[in-house]
Amino acid sequence: MKTTTLALALTSSLLAAGAARADEPPAAAPAAPPAAPEAKFEFESHPIVLLVRPASAPDYPPERLEEIQAAHLAHLRAMGESGKLLVAGPFDEQSDPRYRGILIFRSGTAAEARALAEQDPAVKAGRLEVVSVNWYHQKGALAFPLDKGVKDVH
Repeated sequence: MKTTTLALALTSSLLAAGAARADEPPAAAPAAPPAAPEAKFEFESHPIVLLVRPASAPDYPPERLEEIQAAHLAHLRAMGESGKLLVAGPFDEQSDPRYRGILIFRSGTAAEARALAEQDPAVKAGRLEVVSVNWYHQKGALAFPLDKGVKDVH
């Protein structure tokens, strides 16, 4: 009997507590933390030059082609050493074999990059032509870890 009386007393106490709470206004839900401000999407750009083999590229003897290639590489190296060129390199396994390589410049405009690339001895010899664009991408998305302001390009 004591167990039954204790259980009834406990049940009555719980019901009374619930009834008292029912008369009180419900507690406000905890406030949601303020939303973080939306990160602003920012762009940065790099002028890019695509080096393309023209359909009418002149044929030269192998010795002359070697001279043109050596002068082409020296021109790329000089642009890298000047701090204007970030990186350059040839293409492989491209769907259009006329596309020969890419130059990514540090800053400036597509027109400035074009003017620099048109000084390339391979361009002057008619073996390559220049297609220039200004490429925009998310700020901070690219890193050139070897870039120290001066770049040796091979």
